[in-house]
Amino acid sequence: MRSDHQKLGFYLLIAPLLLWLVLLILLPHLGLFIVSISEKVGVREYETGFGNYAAFFSEPLYWRTFARTAIMSILATALTLILGFPIAYYIAKLTRGRTKTTLFMMCLIPFWVSELVRTFGWMILLRETGVFSQTLQYLGLTAGPIEFLYNDAAIMVGLVYTSILFMIVPLVTTLDSLDDSLVEAGYDLGGNGYSILREIVIPHAMPGIVSGCIVVFMLSLGNYLTPILLGGKDSLWFTGMIYSQFITRFNWELGSAFGFLLLALSSAVVFIGLKLSRQSLSETMGR
Repeated sequence: MRSDHQKLGFYLLIAPLLLWLVLLILLPHLGLFIVSISEKVGVREYETGFGNYAAFFSEPLYWRTFARTAIMSILATALTLILGFPIAYYIAKLTRGRTKTTLFMMCLIPFWVSELVRTFGWMILLRETGVFSQTLQYLGLTAGPIEFLYNDAAIMVGLVYTSILFMIVPLVTTLDSLDDSLVEAGYDLGGNGYSILREIVIPHAMPGIVSGCIVVFMLSLGNYLTPILLGGKDSLWFTGMIYSQFITRFNWELGSAFGFLLLALSSAVVFIGLKLSRQSLSETMGR
């Protein structure tokens, strides 16, 4: 009897998770896939096929934009890691008590407002009549206004800024569990800063690095707002192309195919990253 009650309690506990997975993930993706393999042959006539995927590979603009989005997302992830790791190490290992809490809260404060507001803030700073341009003119470093918006550099700044918190948090959590005595032992054995970083700190922080890179890459790859606003209408970001197919051209079949290709790309990059780092998904998310 007790065993039956335990089973019932277990099923009740996992029921919300199963409903969330089925209703919000599995069924929408299944419906999207069915739409992606539907080809319009008449006004209301459809047939099953992979013509939408063939259209992607036959049109250079589509797959070049796809490749460009992937490369820039990987680059944004790398830059976020390079910038976020020293910040996370300083917070986790070189500060204590109230100072650590204050620094961590300072990282969180920008994310108390929406991504739209933060992106508009960067537009105010980078536009031709913005703060940066006017400061350079005031200092006499430029003869006229400079437009910092609507280029790849502006997109990269926005992507790194909007996702760096998701790199810092897992790194701080992982580095905080690193025993200081291991670092001290490394120095006692004749190691220097670089060797200790390579042999002790990075291997210990690898689960946090991998989980942070996975989250940042997915956020960058699926970001729509930041590339469009900071890069302009000609930013050539794949999510913008998906939006155009769904909303502007009402071509849901091709838009669904694009969405599944983006899902396949993110899954492939995550799988390759886990293999290269010799981490498993359960180990990475368990930290």
